[in-house]
This record gives sequence, structure tokens and C-alpha cells, in this order.
Amino acid sequence: MRLDRKWMRLLGALIMGWIAWAIPLGAEAVVDKGTPRIGTDAKAAALIDVESGRLLYSKAGDTPMRIASLTKIMTAIVAIEHGKLSDKVKTSKRAFAKEGSSIYLKLGEEMSLQNMLYGLMLRSGNDAATAIAEHVGGSEEGFVHLMNEKARMLGLTNSQFMNPHGLDQEGHYSSANDLAKLTAYALHNPTFKAIVKTPVKTAPNPNDEWEYKWNNKNKMLHMYEGADGVKTGYTKMALRCLVSSATRNGQQLAAVTINDRNDWVDHSKMLDWGFANYPLVEIAHKGQPINGYPLAVGRTVRYPFAAGEKEELRSKLILIPQNSAYYTLGERGTIEWYVGDNKIGSTMVYEPAGVRMSVPERDTATWSDASAADSFQPWAHTFGGALKRVLSALFGGMEGA
Repeated sequence: MRLDRKWMRLLGALIMGWIAWAIPLGAEAVVDKGTPRIGTDAKAAALIDVESGRLLYSKAGDTPMRIASLTKIMTAIVAIEHGKLSDKVKTSKRAFAKEGSSIYLKLGEEMSLQNMLYGLMLRSGNDAATAIAEHVGGSEEGFVHLMNEKARMLGLTNSQFMNPHGLDQEGHYSSANDLAKLTAYALHNPTFKAIVKTPVKTAPNPNDEWEYKWNNKNKMLHMYEGADGVKTGYTKMALRCLVSSATRNGQQLAAVTINDRNDWVDHSKMLDWGFANYPLVEIAHKGQPINGYPLAVGRTVRYPFAAGEKEELRSKLILIPQNSAYYTLGERGTIEWYVGDNKIGSTMVYEPAGVRMSVPERDTATWSDASAADSFQPWAHTFGGALKRVLSALFGGMEGA
């Protein structure tokens, strides 16, 4: 009987092992079946094309996890958008000697928000994170509210922030896919982009004769050709976390790994794989005529296609009624692009000689399905709704509006 039980336990273990092998948790997903597969040692990972926002690779990408100092990507972009870079930020008792990584601010020390952001992103200063949060948000709690509002606006449905630094705290989490989307958004901001690509930064030190000198902890800047960001992270519970970005041939990719003991190698492989298998291709350029209509494409449009996808590309023109508020403000419609039945993006169309066509480009295209759909909702046909959309297009995002 004991032998039977022993063999039953062994058989049960073998069955469970087979199930775990056949149906792995967080199975790796590749968008195109013909694209070569890739693997990582990470518990969760994602790779995104920054310009289009297309997720190229995801492994357990929607699983909420501890993210350590990757939190500071959100801290930085919220501070940049809501703060004034020249403002002097004062180090409070709460910020002074904050546990974990630090830039060693003195109690009461003042530093410009811009320099403190460098300390935040290059050296991962938790003291800088707290000081920034208190200055920009009025309190750490107020700033955390701004972080979560930003997450909501960006559609980060698997993220919740409880602090600005990323120290382990219950209820503080994000996912690989959300971090990829957040990073792609942040890298469109020139201030954020300049900070995270900086290998070394010096800043005035009011307390000593020597200046602050911060070397970027992101080894990818030295290890990978074309690397230009973004952030490292580690806590005892989150373990090794990394977001990196690189630009080659005019295409920027961002990679995310959470809980990855081999992150530097994995990021190099992921980025190489993305550049090799999803090159960025121009679909249309600004001012390009639309066949059969006295209209032109409003923005240059580029998208990363896997092998064989470009051949399935098709477009659909949706015209705006002449009695609508948008028409009065110069818009004439939207052109949408599809690969098969999958909508990949859209952009506005204008009259070739119209005022709207002369506005400088900010982004290459509108890749949000929701924003395109909203254009034709009943509320959007009010003058106020139309004006809000136009201001958003001109100045970028809801903050611009």
C-alpha cells in the first residue's frame, strides 16, 4: 500500500509538471505568428514601438507586480508636466535621509526641480522623489493622486501608485504592458527624453565646495548601440526591474522586464529582435493627396510592420459633415488604417491649402482608437468639444487642452 501511494504521488507530480510545461503561466505572446519567437528570464516583460505605441512582445504583460524604482518614470513625467523646472525644491524632514537609494540631500537644502529630476532618474534618489512630490503635489499624498490620475488618463488599467519612489508598499503596482505604454508616452516629452539619455550630470552643491556628479545607473547606455534611456529598479521584494530604450534608423523601441536576474542580456536580445522583425515603415506623409478628394493627409504616419503585414494594409476615409463644429475649425475628416480587420491607427485630413495643414507636426499620427471614435460622438459636435480637440491636437494631450 505504501508503494502504491508513493507511485501515486510521483504520478501526480509528473502530471502537474506536464500541465505547467504545456500551459505556462504568463505565456509569451507575439503579435504575428510568422515572427520568430523570443524568450526572457523575466517574470513579466514587454517591448513597444515608441512612435506608434504598438506592443511588439508581451510576457505576462497585464499581470500587476511590484515595480520598485520604475515608479519614478511616472514621478518624472508628472513632475515635468505639472511643475516648473526652474522652481527651487526644498528638502523636507520627510525627504531627508529617505531610506534606499539617495542623492544625499541635506535637510532644508534647495535645488532646482530640473536638477532634482536628474538626481531622480540617474541615481534613483528616493529623497529626490519625496521632495519633488511634496513640491509639485503640495504633499506626497497629493502627488500620488496626480500619478493615479495620469495612469487613468493613459489607460493604464493594471497600475496603482501609493508613493513616488517605488519602495515596497501594499497596493503599489503596475504591469509590464502598462510600463511600456507609460514609457512610450513619456519619451515623447523632450525634457524627459533628454534627462534619461544623459550618462553623467553635474549640479551645484550649496553645502560643499564640490559639485554633485551623478553617473547614470542604466548600464544599457554603455552596453547597447543606440541606447537612450530609461530606468533601473530594485527592491528585495520586486527584485531586478529595468526599462530601457534605444533608437536605430529613426525607430525608437522601449523594453520592460520585471523580476529578471538576466535583465541586461534580455534587453539587448529584445531590442535586437524588435528592430529586426518590426521595422518602422512610412504609410503616408503629411500633405499627401487623397485620391478622389480635394484633401490631404494631416500628419506623417509610420508603423512597425511584421513580415507580410504591409501587404494587408488598407485605409478608410470618414468625412465630417459640413455643418459640424469641427468642419468650421478646419477639419475635414479622418483616415483610418487597418491591417486586415485590425485597426492600427488614424489621423486627420485637411484641405491642402488650409490653415490646419500649416500647423507644425507634434506627433506622427493619432494611434488611439478611442480618440478617433470620440470625434464623432454627439457631444463632440459642440463648439466647445471641437475647440478642446483642436487645442489638444495643437498643444498635445489633455494638459494642452
